[in-house]
Amino acid sequence: MGNIPARKVAISGGGKCNFTNTHADYRHYFGKNPEFTRSALTRMTPNNTLNWAKSHNIKFFEKTPGQYFAEKSSDITNALLQDIDNTEIVLSTCVQETTKQNDLFLIKTDTGNFQAKKLIIATGGISYANMGTSDIGYKIAKSFGHKIIPPRPALCGIATKVFDSALSGISLAVEIKINKETIYDDMLFTHFGIGGPAIYRTSVRNLENGFTINLLPGLDAFQWLKSQKQTNGKKLLKTVLSTKLPERIAEFISNQKTKNIADYRDTELQEIATNINRINIAQGTFSLHNFQSAEVTRGGVDTSEISSKTMESKLCNGLYFIGEVLDIAGDLGGYNLQWAWASASALDI
Repeated sequence: MGNIPARKVAISGGGKCNFTNTHADYRHYFGKNPEFTRSALTRMTPNNTLNWAKSHNIKFFEKTPGQYFAEKSSDITNALLQDIDNTEIVLSTCVQETTKQNDLFLIKTDTGNFQAKKLIIATGGISYANMGTSDIGYKIAKSFGHKIIPPRPALCGIATKVFDSALSGISLAVEIKINKETIYDDMLFTHFGIGGPAIYRTSVRNLENGFTINLLPGLDAFQWLKSQKQTNGKKLLKTVLSTKLPERIAEFISNQKTKNIADYRDTELQEIATNINRINIAQGTFSLHNFQSAEVTRGGVDTSEISSKTMESKLCNGLYFIGEVLDIAGDLGGYNLQWAWASASALDI
């Protein structure tokens, strides 16, 4: 239910709509079966999306390699509406029940009833609740016998007490290791834990085994601290750390001890180095922030019951699911909108 079409597209990218990424392939998608995306992404490629934008005279720019933004999100929404110019759009309407009789879908709403031979569910996930999002897509899917992978927030901050809230507002480039994958990006300390691009990208991945954070990528902190012990032994540990890290982080790691670095045993320096190069965020010490702040939803309609070539339900002829309502969530950087375009283009209608 909503009074503005494509309103989530309009607010994406801070008003500049990150509408595609040329690196989009199944490896940048997450869910029970990311390879479900292969077929659609092969047929509707990021280059196809860029050509579509050019055909509508949309001005766009490449912010980072492969990551494309429109100068104005409204240009994307206006182009989408232009493409369906002769189609009636019913706004501010709540779906109450969806059934199928013979070959017709019957859609009961609070403003009237509709019927159609084919029904496409493109309701998205349940993030951005203040935009009027709801779980109606999941309810419709379940009414036709589909399984729902439990939804959870993704592309969001992570709440944890591993770090002191006094670090809030500090941003720095970090290395994050999740299982066998490594992410290099900026992390922001927040009042509830951690955020920023590195953490948003972390949040969409499988976190059953937790993850580790390296505050000084490319530096062996233990070897560096040992050398500092020899050359700057009379300096406080906090002072030495402040040459590589923001002062408040240096204070946090040194625990504000007023002890010269020469007075630390190597075993103590090893422990300090671990708290720099390999901060363990173990399962049970963190939680995904919330759906209100999440950019996407991970989970949704189980893709094992959907055709990856046509997006049609394997349980009900004429019923289709596209975009975020499916158990497919993309990485940060235009991947989710590319999935929306690709899955819609795959429709067999």
